[in-house]
Amino acid sequence: MTQNPYYGQQQQPAGPPPDNNLVWAILVTVFCCLPLGIVAIVKSSQVNSLWAQGQFDAARKSADDAKKFALWSVGAGVAVAVLYFVFVVALAGSSNF
Repeated sequence: MTQNPYYGQQQQPAGPPPDNNLVWAILVTVFCCLPLGIVAIVKSSQVNSLWAQGQFDAARKSADDAKKFALWSVGAGVAVAVLYFVFVVALAGSSNF
């Protein structure tokens, strides 16, 4: 009978769990870009459970992904706001008052 070398052994994490960025994910979902914000919320909600399961690399990757999608959401929100502003200015400039 072969023994699993990992059975009964659990590696201890090197420090506290990574920041799950949940607050940022919620804020960008509400204020910036809904689809990317939802992905950020899903990724950030995985961090603590993965860390508790001992999947430290996966938890760090989920935390990084949550931050990445939150930043992309901010970028998308700013881009839409700029395009909206340009569109409104162009529309106002072309109207005959």
